[in-house]
Amino acid sequence: MNALQETLDALTAPGELVEPQPDSTVRCVACAHRCLIKPGRRGICQVRFNRGGELRVPRGYVAALQIDPIEKKPFSHVFPGSDALTFGMLGCDFHCAYCQNWLTSQALRDPAAADSPGYVRPISAAGLVELAIRAGCSTIVSSYNEPLITAEWSVEVFRLARERGLRCAFVSNGNATPEALAYLRPWLDAYKVDLKSMQDRNYRKLGGVLENVLTTIRSAHALGLWVEVVTLVVPGFNDSPEELWDAARFLASVSRDIPWHVTAYHPDYKMDNPATPRAALMQAAEIGQEAGLHYVYAGNLPGRVGSLEDTLCPHCAAVLIERRGYVIQRYNLTAQGACPSCGQPVAGLWPADPAGVRLDGPGFPLRI
Repeated sequence: MNALQETLDALTAPGELVEPQPDSTVRCVACAHRCLIKPGRRGICQVRFNRGGELRVPRGYVAALQIDPIEKKPFSHVFPGSDALTFGMLGCDFHCAYCQNWLTSQALRDPAAADSPGYVRPISAAGLVELAIRAGCSTIVSSYNEPLITAEWSVEVFRLARERGLRCAFVSNGNATPEALAYLRPWLDAYKVDLKSMQDRNYRKLGGVLENVLTTIRSAHALGLWVEVVTLVVPGFNDSPEELWDAARFLASVSRDIPWHVTAYHPDYKMDNPATPRAALMQAAEIGQEAGLHYVYAGNLPGRVGSLEDTLCPHCAAVLIERRGYVIQRYNLTAQGACPSCGQPVAGLWPADPAGVRLDGPGFPLRI
């Protein structure tokens, strides 16, 4: 066991997303792998482990902590212009070759990540919430690594955050279980899911199963969570028109009000496919619109995708929110979250005071 693993193992607590089995074995139900873990062994994520018949799970630290514009998550229909205190731990139940957060997600699998300095910062749930309040954040978000595998810690934080009037959100790969979603639902407002591909063979390469993610999107929406979906459009991996049509049609079958973010990939970690060209991103967005989705956004190319950064009324096409990257330039929704031109309600979680929406904000993360 390396020094990082020893440090993390000391920062654990008994797990709640668990089914005890005979002979001190436990089944973890935090993610759809449903690992059957024998004493002394670990789950696929490497951070949930069996100690003497008890499932131990991460608690009491962060490995990444920032104040971000909520638009960076990305959420386009959750309190636009506001800040989100975003925290992450270490580990993931996937192993995506193009992971853009690999220093946190792959730290227990990849020596290059494990050797990076400045990881583990002990902190209490109350301390995290107090930071969010002092910074004027409206939302607290679990992200940077896969939050499902640290769900108990998220719930500990979210319980206190709710008491202080904060909203709570997940940024996740969507490899959830019904048990995990039921556990999170009382404390969670919004759930961003990465829909990485519509081909199961691609998901197998990443360490997952397509149907589990599709089920999570359906279930999270049915539970009343506000759901936004992101597809990182990777040339040569998931960018064929046929696959993008499958993704768009699936989302429209769940709800045409689910915002779909198609975002530009750039080479990172272990994948060196060429970066997503603007034309490919525009094509993906057009497919989403033609499939009937009300809100389609093109990301990671600020200022180069026209109105695909903006929120338009699906009924009269009035510009409701004008954006440039993470910055709100105009906000036109009413206090009831409706279009001022035609009066139709717009799906989302909106501020009660439109006049308080921050315009021309910093548009960059503030480290704390």
